[in-house]
Amino acid sequence: MPDPLAAGEEGGAVAVLLPLPLAEAYDYRVPDGLAVAPGDFVAVPLGRRTVAGVIWGPARGGVEAARLRDIESILPVPPMSACMRRFVSWVAAYTLSPPGAVLRMAMSVPGALQPPRTETVYGLAAASPDPASLKLTVARRRVLEILQAGPLSLAELARQAGVGTSVVKGLVEAGALEAFQRLPSRGGPVAAVTPGPTLSPAQAAAAAELVGKVTARRFSSTLLDGVPGAGKTEVYFEAVAAALAQGRQALVLLPEIALSAQWLERFARRFGTRPTEWHSDLTGAERRQAWRDVAEKRASVVVGARSALFLPFADPGVIIVDEEHDGAYKQEDGTMYNARDMAVVRARLADIPVVLASATPSLETLANTRAGRYGALHLPDRHGGALLPRIEPIDLRRYAPPRGRWLAQPVEAAVRDTLERGEQVLLFLNRRGYAPLTLCRTCGHRLQCPHCSAWLVEHRFRGRLICHHCGYGAPLPGACPACEAKDSFVPCGPGVERLAEEALALFPDRRIEIFASDTVGTRRAAQAMVERIAAGEIDVVIGTQMAAKGYHFPLLTLVVVVDADLGLSGGDLRAAERTFQLLYQVAGRAGRAERPGRALLQTHVPEHPVIRALASGERDRFVAAEMAAREGAGWPPFGRLAALIVSGTDEAATDAASRALARAAPAMAGVKVLGPAPAPLSLLRGRFRRRLLLRCQRDMRVQDILADWLAKIGVPSSVRVQVDIDPYSFM
Repeated sequence: MPDPLAAGEEGGAVAVLLPLPLAEAYDYRVPDGLAVAPGDFVAVPLGRRTVAGVIWGPARGGVEAARLRDIESILPVPPMSACMRRFVSWVAAYTLSPPGAVLRMAMSVPGALQPPRTETVYGLAAASPDPASLKLTVARRRVLEILQAGPLSLAELARQAGVGTSVVKGLVEAGALEAFQRLPSRGGPVAAVTPGPTLSPAQAAAAAELVGKVTARRFSSTLLDGVPGAGKTEVYFEAVAAALAQGRQALVLLPEIALSAQWLERFARRFGTRPTEWHSDLTGAERRQAWRDVAEKRASVVVGARSALFLPFADPGVIIVDEEHDGAYKQEDGTMYNARDMAVVRARLADIPVVLASATPSLETLANTRAGRYGALHLPDRHGGALLPRIEPIDLRRYAPPRGRWLAQPVEAAVRDTLERGEQVLLFLNRRGYAPLTLCRTCGHRLQCPHCSAWLVEHRFRGRLICHHCGYGAPLPGACPACEAKDSFVPCGPGVERLAEEALALFPDRRIEIFASDTVGTRRAAQAMVERIAAGEIDVVIGTQMAAKGYHFPLLTLVVVVDADLGLSGGDLRAAERTFQLLYQVAGRAGRAERPGRALLQTHVPEHPVIRALASGERDRFVAAEMAAREGAGWPPFGRLAALIVSGTDEAATDAASRALARAAPAMAGVKVLGPAPAPLSLLRGRFRRRLLLRCQRDMRVQDILADWLAKIGVPSSVRVQVDIDPYSFM
């Protein structure tokens, strides 16, 4: 169906959606002489300020023409496509979010809507003075020779010539060079010119099918299911290359910044250049340029975190969701959405294929595959004939570590043997800091965050107690605030810093490093760490989940999961699934190429289904059992869930609002409401939190049920009610 106003509208009125938490677009008058069309980015007045918005369609009406305010200008940027506008509306309807709040994610870089900033560059003067008058020193000659290839900025010219900026400025004063303004130079689109590696028969068959789907230019959703090291990346690179061959764009979503370091190197080897990156670690200037390059089709391949899904692609050809099972794809603040699921929606609206890649697919994706909604491709073997690591549980009931230590005797022996062979070890513990809990040995007082219902975590290397939820920090007190006992605080349980202490005591002559977000907080630091591990410069890596996925370390042959039971307890319905995925992924770091790998799981419950499935390699058996348990109870993917999170700074008002919601809860067949109950984090960043959980049959439209429910009550302005469709976390 063609867009209304497709031919442009001059005079009259149009609806403009603003990137604000507004439920509807506002009407504005189109002044004479200004022709607008749907998708145009425009500047409009709002109160006493000017804001940017998007022409969303014809005016909604209901406001007298004389009261409408004029659109001020059309912004110099390509219009938002009809497909992207449909996507914004779809996400808003699905998540029960204001459309303006979703639009804000698609307009996350306001500076990109303005004309690009120019830069000053220096080139050879059109009328060069007599060389005899220039006093051509060796330094000046180098500058002039370099500029034969074209103009450069002052800093770049000085760097390439190996001279100070005063040399360049002296040539300007002498009339040999001139300065002028130009738009920053940008690389052209990626061209798939480098042949890929030789694929195995299974890889080649999977790649051919994906290439066929891209070439068909039709929507499809395909699970690429392969064991760690099976070469999934090289297979979906063929789909990316097929999109580029059509002159179209490709988007690759990755769950974490750290995961991109080696991935970017592999991409550069395959395609001869780096893709456009999109994640939170970019500078403002980098984000402006990336956003505009995507909109103007200069960026042909984008690799990014979940928010890259809202970039303004001019001509998308394929979407790849790598590690599709990863919880990092779920946004827990603001508009709550799962980028994996929304990637499928965006691909369907754009009529392009989407590929979901994982060694441990989510149960939701597996259910869609088995129902025939998604296709499936399998890579059951590691590339090059490498063997999967041998996974062995270590029963801590039998091999209890000495008091104050965390590595069992068989584990310590295995680490020594591995290091003596010149190979590397990963000690995996998904706890940052020194200890997860610090308490007073005299009275038992636990140090808690003043803004959250969470214990403070000691980070001994930084000399601070840190809240991992709000970032609050404080030094360890010299005396207990409850009983005033001095120097009475003791750590309880291990974090990676405490584990590093033990490793240093056991292996004092070895190079030991911590790989966690506290020690490698930026993409550059993460990349440097990955390069050092790959080069064999570190013997023992002590890592959190940051070190668990996506890396290839040729010398790493032993993985030790220090606490395999962590994550198995609690009321989270996905606890078993997530623990299996995490441990399977981290075990997969062991052994690549010609070196066989081994993974040891320290556990108090070796008979647990997750531990047994990992040790036996019976992934499909575990998945079948987990599916059956979910289906019998009506939990996702066989039922629908939605959460209401009620929060406020006033505890009484928060409780009153949550009780009012409970009284108005829907009473209908196939629907059950649980709560209200305090959230596990009942105080977060100074806000009291209560949760209600709605469960219904899969064929019921949960959004309609929730909309009717929420319309029945009025919530005071001091209380916020957030809707989480398909909740992933229950904190």
